Amino acid sequence: GCPPGPQGQQHWPEGHPACGGRAQSPIDIATARAQPELALPPLQPQGYEQPETPRFSLANNGHTAVLALPPSLRLGGLPGVFAAAQLHFHWGRPGHAEGAEHLLDGHRAPAEMHVVHFDAGRFADASEAQQHPGGLAVLGVLLEVGTDPHPAYDNILRHLGSIRYAGQSTSIPSFSVRDLLPPSLDRYYRYNGSLTTPPCFQSVLWTLFPQPVRVSRAQLEQLQGSLYSTEEAEAEPHPLVDNFRAPQELNQRLVLSSFPTAPPCPHTGEIIAITFGAVAGCVCLFLTVYFGAKRMR
Repeated sequence: GCPPGPQGQQHWPEGHPACGGRAQSPIDIATARAQPELALPPLQPQGYEQPETPRFSLANNGHTAVLALPPSLRLGGLPGVFAAAQLHFHWGRPGHAEGAEHLLDGHRAPAEMHVVHFDAGRFADASEAQQHPGGLAVLGVLLEVGTDPHPAYDNILRHLGSIRYAGQSTSIPSFSVRDLLPPSLDRYYRYNGSLTTPPCFQSVLWTLFPQPVRVSRAQLEQLQGSLYSTEEAEAEPHPLVDNFRAPQELNQRLVLSSFPTAPPCPHTGEIIAITFGAVAGCVCLFLTVYFGAKRMR
């Protein structure tokens, strides 16, 4: 496979031509430049709270930790009927606070979770869907560090010790996948992009939530320090770290936001002008009143 981390990425297009395309992911979202599209509906997860299956399968594929999801988990609020396929993570390395793929105004969060869905009305599974435009819909959730451990993420992170090496998998009790997502599913950024690992197919309708989910520092460290990108039999174990892709060019793509953008802050010059105008106005008013009153006397 490709070496994890940013070092081998510039060579991806040699073996995977789509990686050199003009609609690649991730991107750095300039929040003030996102176009408000208030008609974008809230996302509606169906079947996420109580999955039909009693167990999920968690695996280390050498690039990330992947949790397979049953297609009975559906995501409404998208153009078509989308079914869940899997979720996985991107992170940095122990002692480093940056590992997410998408950036917001240049800020890189410590980690990011992707929940991958495929258009179940058009395709049999995600591997078929990923080869067609709009075949996949991925939710991006930014993970930041908070004071308390996040109980939903613990359902996954406490099992990483069982999939330490590439190629290992384990079965874990199922849980509410909804609890991994931020509370407000009506506030998000939306753009057309790609898979962030080879083959980088440009088939993804991206939804990135600006509201992060907070995990504890210990939980983040579990994610950063538990896995190897090598198989157990290999003599030299390589830690699985820095598995995030560098931001890609936007190339005329539109980034929509489902909520109104905040008005830009007035510049210092404007503030001085406004203040000066207000003071001058008050002085004029005072003089008018003062001389008017004098004349009346």
